[in-house]
Amino acid sequence: MQYRTLGRTGLKVSELCLGAMTFGREATEAESFAMLDRFVAAGGNFIDTADVYSRGLSEEIVGKWLERQDRDGLVIATKVRWGTDDPAQRRPNRFGLGRKHIIAAVEASLKRLRTDYIDLYQTHLWDSVTPVEETIAALDDLVRSGKVRYVGASNYASWQLQKSVDHARRYNLHGFVSLQALYNLLDRELEWEIVGLCRSEGLGIIPWSPLRGGWLTGKFHRGLNAPPAGTRVELAPQRGGSETWAKYANEHTWGVVDALGAVAQETGRSHAQVALRWLIERPGVSSPIIGARSVQQLDDNLGAVGWTLENTQTERLDTASRKPLPYPYDHMWRA
Repeated sequence: MQYRTLGRTGLKVSELCLGAMTFGREATEAESFAMLDRFVAAGGNFIDTADVYSRGLSEEIVGKWLERQDRDGLVIATKVRWGTDDPAQRRPNRFGLGRKHIIAAVEASLKRLRTDYIDLYQTHLWDSVTPVEETIAALDDLVRSGKVRYVGASNYASWQLQKSVDHARRYNLHGFVSLQALYNLLDRELEWEIVGLCRSEGLGIIPWSPLRGGWLTGKFHRGLNAPPAGTRVELAPQRGGSETWAKYANEHTWGVVDALGAVAQETGRSHAQVALRWLIERPGVSSPIIGARSVQQLDDNLGAVGWTLENTQTERLDTASRKPLPYPYDHMWRA
């Protein structure tokens, strides 16, 4: 496992990040511990969770495991915005990016994680109600207090991210050092504007859903009329997931999957390993988040490190996965 700095910081993270969204949901505590042990044994040091995952249970599982680890050798990331309440019963000030909720949320996350500090504390989504000045000031206070080492954002539009970065710079506050965002062979819209912004401002990109809920694992192929039973794609509508069959079962997806399969056969790698390797090698990317339900799935994902794609293979994947650009990006591309 190689290591990279997270954006323009001195924080070194493994080239793959282990996502803990499955912990306490698809994976039991014992299975989660086994995956964490396997990831660290492979050289991984970057673990990502959120207070909203399994309503705090994911953080609790990571915390129990973290107690017997070399804490300073690991980079633990979590997120704030949604809280742990039942979405149907959320109470005022128990969610959002206001100072009151951020302070309460970080204390609760520290308790669940059984640690004195969080390495990367991320805002999970823009809050259109709370002024950005209030959010950035509260996050700056957390860094200055030592409870948080760095702060990042997730799921921001380009103007929201730029506004946040500019405000922190203007008032000499600790600002975002990273952006966690949807990015994979089927979802490359991030490249239209946000990748350039992150590279310009020195923010590391942490892609989530690099295999798009299973679409890029080899389980899906041209000729299927419905998603395989029990897959995340089949369950996406009832879980509120965005990797639905209705959205991705189209000619563009099958073209990407065809190219992915061809490169996988050439390299002797799995579909997932090739898809992850393509993403690891993208400009601006610090560490894609892999989310597994078992040690076996994790082992396959870990096979994405230790090798590189040939230029011709990267170009084939680029070409197959490129979508028609909307205005004004089409004009910019032609120019």
